[in-house]
Amino acid sequence: MNNLEISNNTTFESIKHIDDEGKEYWDARELSKVLQYTEWRNFKKVINRAIISCENSNVMVNDHFVDVNKMVEIGSGALREQDDYKLSRYACYLIAQNGDSRKKVIAEAQTYFAVQTRKQELSEKEYMLLTEDEKRFYQRNLTRKGNYSLNQVAKNAGVKNFDQFHNYGYKGLYNGETADDIAKRKGLRYREDILDNMGSTELAANLFRITQTEEKIRNDKIKGEMNANKTHYKIGKIVRNAIKEAGGTMPEDLPTPEKSLKELAKENKMKFINN
Repeated sequence: MNNLEISNNTTFESIKHIDDEGKEYWDARELSKVLQYTEWRNFKKVINRAIISCENSNVMVNDHFVDVNKMVEIGSGALREQDDYKLSRYACYLIAQNGDSRKKVIAEAQTYFAVQTRKQELSEKEYMLLTEDEKRFYQRNLTRKGNYSLNQVAKNAGVKNFDQFHNYGYKGLYNGETADDIAKRKGLRYREDILDNMGSTELAANLFRITQTEEKIRNDKIKGEMNANKTHYKIGKIVRNAIKEAGGTMPEDLPTPEKSLKELAKENKMKFINN
């Protein structure tokens, strides 16, 4: 890990996790390795300084530094309890700020988490001020990036038929409907993109399906095309059940916007929003 090269900061994203509530977090021990700390006790000192910085900023520490204990194998099947932290993006930023800036990787982490934390703050605050069509552009951009990332993970798992793979996800979320079924129900033309014809709420549901499927395949080291397909279906079903339990509208019952995002873009009524 000492010779780790960070290209476009993808390393920090590659160790990011998503919890059951859809919130991102970083594992402190994983982050310590990326930041080239060979001993946990030394990295723990950095974490403690970061926690003090958090307190001095009048920010709730427990919202960003969550104590967790894990059981790890130490040999011959014996287990030992190991302390760790679930870190928010802001917590990672504070850790980077309190790390050894003489290390190149620390300097890169400082820049990365500072920029990304600011982007996240802006998106959360500004999102509610967007119009519905602006929200659609924003969510569509996220699903596009999410699908690209999911496809890479699925490919590594052995998926070759990506149309089939994505249909399994749609079937889980849409109570058995495939992409073609969804397109027909929406009255779309042949091969017209169904995601371009969804409202922001429907896009958000699909984004959650996409990110959670990627996380599941990666974390569980799922291999084989059929296993990946089944996983995509299962996650789609879980998201559907979550919507139902929350009293939300099922995705197939959500209204289809009058105009697709491509139509809106052509009319220059909307500036494409990049994250």
